[in-house]
Parts: sequence; C-alpha cells; structure tokens
Amino acid sequence: MTENAQQQPTAPSTELPTKYAPADVEGPLYERWVERGYFAADAKSDKPAYTIVIPPPNVTGSLHLGHAFQHTLMDALTRRKRMQGFESLWLPGMDHAGIATQNKVEQQLAEEGKSRHDLGREEFVERVWQWKEEYGGKILGQMRRLGDGVDWDRERFTMDEGLSKAVQTIFKKLYDDELIYRAERIINWCPRCLTAISDIEVEYQEDDGELVSIKYGEGDETLVVATTRAETMLGDTAVAVHPDDERYKHLVGRRIKLPLTDRTIPVVADTHVDPEFGTGAVKVTPAHDPNDFAIGQRHGLESITVMDERAIITVHGPFEGLDRFEARSAIVAALRSQGRIVAEKRPYVHSVGHCSRCQTTIEPRLSMQWWVKVGPLAQAAGDAVRDGRVTIHPADMSKRYFDWVDNMHDWCISRQLWWGHRIPVWYGPDGEVVCVGPDEEPPGTEAEGWGQDPDVLDTWFSSGLWPFSTLGWPEHTPDLEKFYPTDVLLTGHDIIFFWVARMMMFGLYAMDGEVPFRTIALTGLVRDQFGKKMSKSSGTAVDPLDWMNQYGSDAVRFTLARGANPGTDVPIGEDWVQASRNFANKIWNATRFALMNGATVEGPLPDPAEMSATDRWILSRLNKTVAEVDALYDDFQFAKLSDSLFHFAWDEVFDWYVELSKTTFQAGGRGAEVSRRVLGEVLDVTLKLLHPVVPFVTDTLWTTLTGGESVVIANWPADSGFRDEAAEREIESLQSVITEVRRFRADQGLQPGQRVPARLTLDGTALAPHEAAIRQLLRLQPEGDAFAATATLPVAGATVALDLSGTIDVAAERKRLAKDLAAAEKEKAQATGKLGNEAFLGKAPDNVVEKIRTRLAKAEEDIARIQGQLDRLPPA
Repeated sequence: MTENAQQQPTAPSTELPTKYAPADVEGPLYERWVERGYFAADAKSDKPAYTIVIPPPNVTGSLHLGHAFQHTLMDALTRRKRMQGFESLWLPGMDHAGIATQNKVEQQLAEEGKSRHDLGREEFVERVWQWKEEYGGKILGQMRRLGDGVDWDRERFTMDEGLSKAVQTIFKKLYDDELIYRAERIINWCPRCLTAISDIEVEYQEDDGELVSIKYGEGDETLVVATTRAETMLGDTAVAVHPDDERYKHLVGRRIKLPLTDRTIPVVADTHVDPEFGTGAVKVTPAHDPNDFAIGQRHGLESITVMDERAIITVHGPFEGLDRFEARSAIVAALRSQGRIVAEKRPYVHSVGHCSRCQTTIEPRLSMQWWVKVGPLAQAAGDAVRDGRVTIHPADMSKRYFDWVDNMHDWCISRQLWWGHRIPVWYGPDGEVVCVGPDEEPPGTEAEGWGQDPDVLDTWFSSGLWPFSTLGWPEHTPDLEKFYPTDVLLTGHDIIFFWVARMMMFGLYAMDGEVPFRTIALTGLVRDQFGKKMSKSSGTAVDPLDWMNQYGSDAVRFTLARGANPGTDVPIGEDWVQASRNFANKIWNATRFALMNGATVEGPLPDPAEMSATDRWILSRLNKTVAEVDALYDDFQFAKLSDSLFHFAWDEVFDWYVELSKTTFQAGGRGAEVSRRVLGEVLDVTLKLLHPVVPFVTDTLWTTLTGGESVVIANWPADSGFRDEAAEREIESLQSVITEVRRFRADQGLQPGQRVPARLTLDGTALAPHEAAIRQLLRLQPEGDAFAATATLPVAGATVALDLSGTIDVAAERKRLAKDLAAAEKEKAQATGKLGNEAFLGKAPDNVVEKIRTRLAKAEEDIARIQGQLDRLPPA
C-alpha cells in the first residue's frame, strides 16, 4: 500500500506517556507497518517508480554497523520517495556466500568426525540447504529491528530458482559470444579454502619474511638470484636476465645447474627483468608466479607444479610431503650446507597476499579455470559513466572506478567448491565440450561417458546479476518493466571492484545497453570514535543490536546518518548514540508539551496578517529548511541534512519557538489560537522531515498529533514559498538580547531561576511586542521603587538595565574575577615569551609551536571576557 491520499484520519490525541520507551514501541510498530503493506510496491501502479536493490548480505552474516549504516541511508531514500508519491521499491535478499557457507557446514561436519567427501556432493549440498534454513538469514530479522522498509514479499536469494536460471542464461550467452573461456593460467589459490579466489579477494599485508640470495650454476657459469619463496626453486625452469645487461650476455642461451636437483635450466633474456633490481637475475617458476608464467609463455618454458592443493611439496626427494613453509626452511638449510647461500636477510618485510576470508597466505598456482573475457564488458562499463548515463557520487570517486574498469584483467570465475551455481558445461567421452542453457537437457548421461564440470561459479558472478535477476530476468516480467533500471546503488567505496563494476558489466550486457542503476552513491566505512578500524581483537567492535536495545533504533540510525558525508569514513562512539537518544527524547517531550497546550493541525493556516512575528519567523525558517533538506537529499548529503534537521528541530523549534509560545498561550485569545495552529503545522512538517531517518518516534508522535494513519504514507512536505525576512531579523534580534543577558547572568553566577529586577528600553525597536517573553525567559521582574541599575547591557538596539544589588556579593565576585584575570595574564605572558624566543622557535616541532599559539589566543579571549565581566559589575 502506497496510496498517500488514502489515509483516513481519526481524532488527534493529546495523550502521550511522560517518557518515550523505544523498546515498547519499535517492534510492534514495525510489524504493523509490514502487516498494512506500506512497503509493498505495485508494478501496476501509475506512479513513477523508484527502486533500490539491497546489497545482498551473506546468508552467514549478522548485522554489523556497516550494514546498519548503509541500510539507514537506503531506508531514508526510499521512505522519502514513498512520501513524495513514488512507487517505491526497496528489494531485499541474501547472497549464498559460497566459500563462507561451505566452510560453516564443513566445520559442522568436522565436529561430527566427517568431511564433505563422506557425504558426497548431492548429500552435502542438501546439508547446506538445511543449514541455510536453520541458521541462515539471521540478518533479516535484525533488519526488521533496524526498521528497514523493504518489500519482504520480493525477498530473493542468489541460489533460488529464478536467480539460478538467470545465472545459467547469462553464462550460456557469454559462452556463445566467446566471452567465457577455459584456460590454464596462474590463479590465486587458498590452501585452506581449497579454491581459487579472484585478485580483489586477496588482501595484501606487510609480513615478516626472509630474502635469501642463492648461487645457481657451477664454476664460471654462475648467477645469484634472490627469493622470498625458496621452496618454489624446485619448480624453476629458467633464470632470466635483461637482454641489454652486459654482465650476463655471455650466459644467455646456456644451461646452468639448478641446485638440489639433477636438472639444468636455461638462461633466457627477457625485458621484464629490471637490471637495476638486486643482481639483475631472477629465477623463473612458471607454475607458481604470474610474472614467471608470462616469461615462460614467451620462451616456451616448461611449467612444473611442485605443490598440491594444500601447499604440500609433491616433488620426489627429501622435501616431498613437507608443508611449503617447512620446506622453505629445509631447502635454505640444504643450500647453506652446500655453500650456495650468498646472503640472508631476516626479517625481510614485504607485501604478501592473504585470503580475505581465512587470512591464509595465498599460493599462486597454475590451474585450469573458467574465465570471463572482460575487455569489451569493462569498456562498456566505463563508457556508461563517461557519457553520463550513470553518475558516481561523490564525483571524485570516479577516478577509482576508472582505475579499475580501464585496467581490468580477465576474471577467473570458477571455484573448487560444491556449494554454489555449478558451471553448466558438460564434457563428453570423445573430448566434446557442451554448454547447456536453462531450458536445455544435458547432452548425455554419466553412463554414456558425459560428466558436468565439477566447479561452481564465483559468488560475485551471481551477485553481478542482482539488479535485474531479482526483478525476474531473463523473463520479461511486470517488475522488470516497472522497476528497471534501478535508481540508486548505495554501497561502500570498498566494493567498487568486487561488485559495482561487475553489475555494470553484466547489466549493460544482459539488458541491451540499459544501465543497471542511474546513480552510484558511495559511502565510507564505519570506524570507531577515533577514526580507527573497528575490530574484535582490539575490543572496539560494536554489535549495533546492543545499542539499539539500550538507546533505541532511532538513536542508532540518526547517529549513523549524521556522520554520513559522501565517500568518507564515519567515526562513531557510544556517546554520540546517547546524544541521539537525547534528541529523540527532546522530540517526544516537545511534542507532548505542544499537545498539552492545544497544538493542532485542524483547519487551514491563519492568514500571516493574524500571526505574530514569532509565528511568521518559524514558518519562514520551516520552509527554508524544507528546501534545504530536499536539496541535500538530492545530493546524498545525509550528514548535512541530518545536522540541519537537528539544529532546526532542537534549536529553533524546541528551544526558541516552543519557549516563546508559552507567553502567547498564557495570554490566551486569538493570538494563542493562531500560535497553536502554527505550532501544529511546524511539528507536522518537522516530524515528516525527520521520519525517513528516525521512523519510529516520528510515526508515534505524528499519528498522535494529526490522527492520521501513519506518517509512512503521509505526503512529503513541500516548500510553500512563504518567506518573511523581516520577521527573521526581528526574532534574531530577540534571540541576541536573550542570549546576551543569559550569558551575563551566568558570568555573574546567578542561578537560572533567580529573578532579577530589570528595566527594558525597547522603544524604537521591533522588540517592544516581545517584552513579556523577554521577561519570562530571562526571569526578569519589573523594576520597583528602589530600583538602581548596577549593570546596563545594550543589545540589538535595546537596553537592559539590571539591579544586582542583593543578588550577589560584589566584593567576593570582584576578588574571584581578579584572581582569574591574573592567571589568564600570566598564561599570556608565558606564551608570548616563548613565541618571542627565536632559539625556541628554531628547535620546537611545529605542533608544539601551534599549541602555544592556541594557548595565547585562548588567554587573550579569557582576558577580554573577564575584563568585560569586571567592567559590568557595580562598585564594591
């Protein structure tokens, strides 16, 4: 249900509990939203569509702050569009997470003393489905807790029947177009997960290793090579030098002895070698290094694999059966005993690739795999951004996108797993290779000698189809017609390479050049309050559910949104969540006060001529805020729009307009009636503006205030165009008077509620109608017969004379201020002395000098402030 105009209002209520209890409100309210169908999108609707597909979380995952952050922003976008009258679809779902999910089930089997091979493929896959039904999808319930306004009826899973058909369809299409091929190449192999992984799933870390220089050859025909992986020398098939390196020209074309083996290997000349690096000679192991593989291809070298899938040495001899790291030590020791070691450096810090899932050191390995020929696909993905069909926000992130798509290597898509989309290729008894589409039968049976490729596809292959496969492709469905292309992809900048580029490639290819989304809005990553990466090991990881349980989902959402500057990381700490909880309480208490004082949304707004300057001021500010928030939403400036709403609601509505209205309400009459209607209007619009970010408290308050069914389906407020600059200037003057007198009272040590006799001179200013409000807010009582001004404050054209006699001990106050002034002057003298000392400035670090300059500025401010307080005190 998204028909904004179909709300049936009931009588507004004036009853609200004294305190807001999120735990009592959020769960039941969310289920009511879902039951009423507020988030269900209608493909048959005449409304313009607005679509976001959720970046599918892993089926193994649970909600972390990164999810909560991005979901808050996506929810805000779709809630606002729904209120604006769009047929708003936020489509949920999960990724099957091939490696992670298979690992979960294999761990479960290991506890039973079994392996997947004990079950066999079919039974193992069935076991994974059982695990998924029992344990998977925990995050979906947590999304409800956060308030995600997704269309649950359209929930998808990358392994469900429809998406599996989409995967098989696009594989067949790519295969037929010769954009998928099978080849033996060097891949990134994880000996722990026992599968290939893509380049972008390798995390590089600075590890402590060793650099060993080894003498190859005998007599006059020797070369020295350096390596960090001595164990791979068992697979060396050449030594390479640069063709222009005079040191080695006499050796090029000759064969030299490979230590620890009975083999000789050639010396080849290749321009890949940097003659300035090390000795200018490099060992070539084509089966275990991508650069060496390329050299081997150019020179027709043999590729010798020396390790199995678990990185155990397989070469016959003394090192057979050793783990690669054990073999490394043993081989260096053997070389050392033969006098072959020229130099050893430990530790040698260098960049080493690790599996992003299990942190095992990656082993480059020669393997037969399936690949996507990305050249034409990547070109199309780059062109779609270059020609403006897709906009990347913020714009400076475009460079990172182009750096990737313009330099993309062919993508290894096969994985040596059992859980996932199995590659739809069959091999025949006579070497036949047949790719089978979703509606085609396999070419033969196992009995006839046919067998399907055992590998599955990279998880990112199916995720790359997500924007259109979830809407029914390859069928021409009403959903695909209505909601594709999607409007916004909102995701972290860290998966531009993993996911964004692949969706662009596949979307443009499958949908005949139609982009998968019109805007890519990139966010930063959530970090701790000091800007550091959160981690369990350092004790800084936070379960967002803990904060939601303690402070409410609205508080967590508002904190995350308020830190969401486009493309930059988001620091967050518990203190900030507490502050957002206080904001929710402030909204609650202000609305409760308004209701108790008769605020209403019934009837049209009174004519501005009937309104006070205070009423016109807040309506002018309200419309400016509506316009500002709309512009910031359109620019994905969530932090700025949240900050704007915070200051407008807290500072202008609650702290000023509500307080100023108290005098009007007490006076009664037509002015009070007008202000009640204005207050109702302001709260109505403010709650709507806040709703996409803080949905629970705003819906509870809005329905109470207006009697409407739900703010979820209310109309988004529009800027009426009303402006009153004169009223804004008048209230700014009023605020200046109240703020300055409050500051003076605080400086003099007066209690907030302490009443002070005062004479107000407001003649000739616009502040005369506000005298009652000024006196009430400042606790100023009328001057009596014995009034004697001891302090006079000229502010904004008005004069406020105060009689402080009898309210403070002037002599004691002068003594206290004189002491503070002396301390400030001493601080100034010390800072001035250091900054005037050339010897000190020449030696001190820049940050130390800057701190002293800051101390000097602070001391000068303190001196001016204290002297002003002394000047305003009456004589002792």
